[in-house]
Amino acid sequence: MHKCMKWTSITFDWNLARAFLVTAQEGSFSAASRALGLTQPTLGRQVAALEQHFDVALFERTGRRLTLTASGRELLDHVQAMGEAATQISLTATGHAQSVEGHVCITATDGLAAHLLPSAVKKLRQTAPGITVEIIASTNVQDLKHREADIAIRHVRPSQGDLIAKFIRNVTMRLYAATSYLDQIGRPGPQDDLTQVSFIGYPRRTILVDRLVEVGLNMPSLADHGAFCITSENESVTWAMVQNGLGLGVIPEEVADTAAGVERAFPDLAPIEVPIWLVAHRELRTNRRIRIVFDILSHSLAEKS
Repeated sequence: MHKCMKWTSITFDWNLARAFLVTAQEGSFSAASRALGLTQPTLGRQVAALEQHFDVALFERTGRRLTLTASGRELLDHVQAMGEAATQISLTATGHAQSVEGHVCITATDGLAAHLLPSAVKKLRQTAPGITVEIIASTNVQDLKHREADIAIRHVRPSQGDLIAKFIRNVTMRLYAATSYLDQIGRPGPQDDLTQVSFIGYPRRTILVDRLVEVGLNMPSLADHGAFCITSENESVTWAMVQNGLGLGVIPEEVADTAAGVERAFPDLAPIEVPIWLVAHRELRTNRRIRIVFDILSHSLAEKS
């Protein structure tokens, strides 16, 4: 059934929303005004007009620094979606996506590359077949400033101020094990003595131990007893070891919940939420090829598999 829009209720100006969006992404009026090609006073008036329209404060101003208020953070999600939709409409209307050609390099952890990127790349190939894609599956943070990659998909927001970072969503992670291994160790509870349980983790396992303690696992003695019998930087290796009954490992729900012979080790234990960030150089604003790939990745990665 066709849904009738109440057009008279849509009264704000997209230019005001765009001014707010770019200011939030850039972090200051001066940087946003340069990105949009506006004078700083003009940009400031546009943001102030949007605040007046909604009768809320969108930024807290401390000297030259701008911080989003709670209302600003809530509005940002919607305005980002509007910006991405506007880009897609423009590309579709002009047929630019089909005609754009060139090479784009994407770097991601091996886990993200193997489990989340295929559907995104399929969509990209359908939308912009002239773009070739190189994928670097690595846990090393590639330096976008030195052009080692055009776009990065990471679990940590970059600290470099001249990179554009967009939060996509959280990935829900839990401890999983092969059913055969859980049967072998007697299916202990999260507060039981776990010193004889084998865990599979990353070389920097202190971080993982801290996260597991935070969600309620009895982990304090494990780091001292060498419970991490297998460590690997490679997420796909960790997953393979778990599937083969070698111990417990932290795996994304969307990967492990549908796998045969594997189950949640502690079903009632709270999950670990890990963010996904999409990162690009500021060239994103002027390079149509990178913009197309960035927008398609943004839409695709936001959807759970």
